[in-house]
Amino acid sequence: MKTRKLQLGFTLLVSVLLISIASCSSSSFGKKVKEPFSGNKYESNNNWFRSVGKGQSVKDNIAKSKADLEAKTELAGQLNTSVKKVSDQYLGQTENESNADIADKFQSLAREVMNTEMADLRKIGEEKYYDGEKYTVYIAYEIKKNAMFRFIKKQAKTSDKLNDLERKTIEDMIDEELKKLDAMDE
Repeated sequence: MKTRKLQLGFTLLVSVLLISIASCSSSSFGKKVKEPFSGNKYESNNNWFRSVGKGQSVKDNIAKSKADLEAKTELAGQLNTSVKKVSDQYLGQTENESNADIADKFQSLAREVMNTEMADLRKIGEEKYYDGEKYTVYIAYEIKKNAMFRFIKKQAKTSDKLNDLERKTIEDMIDEELKKLDAMDE
C-alpha cells in the first residue's frame, strides 16, 4: 500500500513536470518574431495614414520595389475606406437625388489622387536584410490625413470630370472632414 502511494505520488510529480516543460517550450506556431516598423508609431491613427510593406527577392532592387508597392497599396486601401466613410456619412445627411453618382465620382477622384505622386507622402523608414540567399526589404510610409484631403480638394477644383454641383458637394464633404481632423489636432 505504501509502495502504491509512493508510485502514485511519483507519477503525479512526473506528470506535473512534463506538463510544465511542455508549456514552457515554444508554441506550435513557432518563435514570435518582431519585424521592423511594428508598433503604434507605424500604425494609422486619427491624424495619419501609415503603412508598412515587405518585399523579398534574390535581387535587392526587386525586393525594394515589392515592399514599396505593398506599402503604397495598403495606403490606397486605407484612403479608399476613409473616402467611402466620409462620403457615406455626408451624403447620408443630405437630401440629393444624385448622391450615388457624387459618391462614385468622389471615390474615383481619390483613386486618381492615389495614382499620382503625392507631395506629402513621407517615407519614415527603410531597412534591408540579406540572409545569404535573398533580400528582404521593409518600407514604412505615412501621410497626414488632412494633407491628403486638402490634396483631393485641390484635385476636385481642377477636375474637368465634375460639374459645378458635384464639385461643390465634394468640396463641402472634404471641408466637413477637415474640420473634424483639425478639431482632433487641437
